[in-house]
Amino acid sequence: QVQLVESGGGLVQPGGSLRLSCAASGFDFSRWPMRWFRQAPGKEREFVATITTTGSSTDYAASVKGRFTISRDNAENTMYLQMNSLKPENTAVYYCNVHVERSYWGQGTQVTVSS
Repeated sequence: QVQLVESGGGLVQPGGSLRLSCAASGFDFSRWPMRWFRQAPGKEREFVATITTTGSSTDYAASVKGRFTISRDNAENTMYLQMNSLKPENTAVYYCNVHVERSYWGQGTQVTVSS
């Protein structure tokens, strides 16, 4: 069955960096576009970034463009989100997502940006 496992979250000061990982299994990872979403306390889940099957094309929410970078390693069945210049408003649970006949989500990883 499809499984997505996020890791790499934590507490970081404003201006700092984190790299999130999403380990995928149970499907042919290289055939499917992947996405990152996030959900802040009291808010709806929102799109962060997406990447095509080969990684040749990416897209970002306006609020993270220029600071976050999505990438993938198809040999390792893993997707990444490099987050730089983090701000307190980036505090959220970050989820990876794939749509294979239906939408699948990981359990999320908490990112807290605070001094």
